[in-house]
Amino acid sequence: MPAVLLVLLVVGVALVTAVLQSLGLMPLVGTPALSVDGYTSAWPDLFSSIQVSVAIAAVSTVLAAIVGVAAALAVAAGSRSVLGAGTITVPVPHLVGAATIGLLLADSGLLARLFGIDGAQSLGLVGGRWWVAVIAEYTWKESAFIALVVGGTLASRVTRYDETAALLGAGRTARFRWVTLPLIAPSVVAASAITFTYALGSYEVALLLGRPYPEPMAVMAVRLFRSIDLTARPEAAAVAVVTSALSLLAIGVALASLRRLAVWR
Repeated sequence: MPAVLLVLLVVGVALVTAVLQSLGLMPLVGTPALSVDGYTSAWPDLFSSIQVSVAIAAVSTVLAAIVGVAAALAVAAGSRSVLGAGTITVPVPHLVGAATIGLLLADSGLLARLFGIDGAQSLGLVGGRWWVAVIAEYTWKESAFIALVVGGTLASRVTRYDETAALLGAGRTARFRWVTLPLIAPSVVAASAITFTYALGSYEVALLLGRPYPEPMAVMAVRLFRSIDLTARPEAAAVAVVTSALSLLAIGVALASLRRLAVWR
């Protein structure tokens, strides 16, 4: 509880400050006055940023969940190589991961050199239209996190039920569908919610590996916050508030999904 209270205090003060700045009640210059100009001024670009951010976060979360669950099942089956790869991946910072993916997938990166692809044949994986490098980095990093969470559930709860189902004659597919998947579903949903909210608000990966326009919300917020035009600060705060609201919405959806699961109840 003391740790939770400290976190709530810090996050609460930051959110309240962002809301007040977005509404013009804490301006850096000028007289405080209630206004939604920060939202209306940022809205044309903000709408595109919301679409890009949600798409990147959703695709990355789905892919990371699939890879993470597969890795957790492989580790539970005794695969030491997958366990070692996940153990190495988890402590790697996202900034280092972004640099690594950039060196791997860039037009003159390692893969292009290995396969002899010149610049004219490049697919534009880094800074391209489809944000492939950004999604690849989130998938790689967050799949290890999801595998760690799901692996803990597999080790603590699933094994004995799976063995019981096998003794009763259930095949591998039936055991996965009716035993393993329902038991790991709460862990998958919770870890996926964390992955989605992180990808939604992450800044460095999208900045290093993404295209300049449209910007994800985090990149847009930082750009406006660092602007030499101090009157752009309400727009930066408005983007931050919208990002926080979408994150809270995602968490609410995840909690509602957890309550519908029989294992959670």
